[in-house]
Amino acid sequence: MKPTLAIYAPIDINPDYPEYIHDHNIALFRDGQITKYLQLERLTREKFDNSLHRQLYQVLKKEKLLTTDADIVFVNSVLGTCFISTDGKFRFETNPPKELSTQALEGHALWLTAQRRQAWMLSHELAHIFSVVPFFGMFRDNSLLVHFDGGASLSNISAWLWKNDKLTLIDYSWNAKQLSSLYNANALNFFITGVKRRQHNSMAGKLMGLAGWGQYNPQIEQWLKENNFFADIWHDKKLFFTKAQERFGWQGKNFNPQDKFLQNIAATVQAYFTRETLSVIANYQKLTNAEYLYLTGGSALNLYTNQALINSRLFKAVFIPPATGDSGLSLGAGAFIEWQKGNEIKKHLPYLNNWALSCPQVISKSQDIEKISSLLLNEKVIGVCNGWGEAGPRALGNRSIIALPHSRSLAQRISQNMKGREWYRPIAPIMLYPQAQQITGIKNIPEIARYMLVNFPVLVQWQDKLKGVVHADSTARIQVLFSRDDNPFMWDLLSLLWDKYQVPALINTSFNSRGKPIVHTIEDAHNEAMTMKLDGLVVNGRLVTLP
Repeated sequence: MKPTLAIYAPIDINPDYPEYIHDHNIALFRDGQITKYLQLERLTREKFDNSLHRQLYQVLKKEKLLTTDADIVFVNSVLGTCFISTDGKFRFETNPPKELSTQALEGHALWLTAQRRQAWMLSHELAHIFSVVPFFGMFRDNSLLVHFDGGASLSNISAWLWKNDKLTLIDYSWNAKQLSSLYNANALNFFITGVKRRQHNSMAGKLMGLAGWGQYNPQIEQWLKENNFFADIWHDKKLFFTKAQERFGWQGKNFNPQDKFLQNIAATVQAYFTRETLSVIANYQKLTNAEYLYLTGGSALNLYTNQALINSRLFKAVFIPPATGDSGLSLGAGAFIEWQKGNEIKKHLPYLNNWALSCPQVISKSQDIEKISSLLLNEKVIGVCNGWGEAGPRALGNRSIIALPHSRSLAQRISQNMKGREWYRPIAPIMLYPQAQQITGIKNIPEIARYMLVNFPVLVQWQDKLKGVVHADSTARIQVLFSRDDNPFMWDLLSLLWDKYQVPALINTSFNSRGKPIVHTIEDAHNEAMTMKLDGLVVNGRLVTLP
């Protein structure tokens, strides 16, 4: 049976920076297994890179895929259904759909200018939905499948039911656009976090971080609603200052994130988003009586909302993939076509970014683990570049910066000095399942914690030992290793630190400096380690010397 080549590479309307389109990616499946995957930014070193249409020939050539006889599927976007590469060598056309379908739409492709190939177009919505499958397997029976993002092709939220091996479309609309826009298009929130419009893809994480410093205020919520959340004050900032002074007597003169009133706005926006999102999903659950939830799309990166969904007990389990945003669209599209062909989709670890990388063997020897732990115990900061890179926006142990979690000053050194992040953003820990149970007091840790997708409360008695990773609201974005198979190197390191020194966790933050994507190659890791002045570097399980 032919392999499946899935491509997400629509052309944006803005040539200067990603506006509607970001995170181009490509995946190759063979018999239900992902054999190659690329988030373009990892290769080009340009964050959120959306220029695959300009580079597709070279990207495929490098991996010897130009002449591979594959089933080809493109993913559409809000900007359309057709694709043409800048050099004209690749072209795909199909009639634009008037409504969402549960099927891929057949079209035709011109490959290397002259070769005509059969190809498909899958909706942005369905590609998001099926991006769960490579990580959790095929949907459980009687499951609600929800995509929620800034904008797909014909909606920004869609709901589907998987029952008796059948996929049924329940709903799709733009009705939740105001909600998702709070995190990618709202002028006030841009001003509060200091994010420029051209950097809108980074605003959501910063707003969540600032929310942890504030308190929900129902009067602020009512005021925000009355003023449409100040969504369009791009050229009239004074309107916000005037109205804030009139209603609350606030004397602020600028958007300083240290201001408590602004922190309370961030917390109130977060609480509103969480409550309204739960209401929408609860209505879908009531309509379908579904037992399980599969949630995807950029909005599924909202940790507070994910935790609230789990706490609501609306579902027996909640599943969210590591590449839940647009970086996972090729994974979802490839999985859909493989399923359509009758192939069983294999379950994968998140370490899939392997384009232009050899197949490295990660050797986790006890003497190396001892050396690394010794450095960590002396408050050294270590970069890790093991095997293949993670799929999605988060480092999960293979492209991470690690250190002890006990010190705020050490965490600040890493986050602010080395990485150039804002002071108010939390830094995450990684820990083993038994320690996660003790630290959170939660017996059944949800599976999605494997991908750092839940905000957990940290029990008071553990907060002093974890000062570097506990946020202002006493929560932590914990990555949990459920077994050694999840990441043998990190499992062995964490096991030694716990068994021998009672260190319950490590700082785990992405291996990249400010404005750069997560490192991809060993050379990238060396360069970033030198730029950030790390104290050590682990490459494929071995500690290497830095100049």
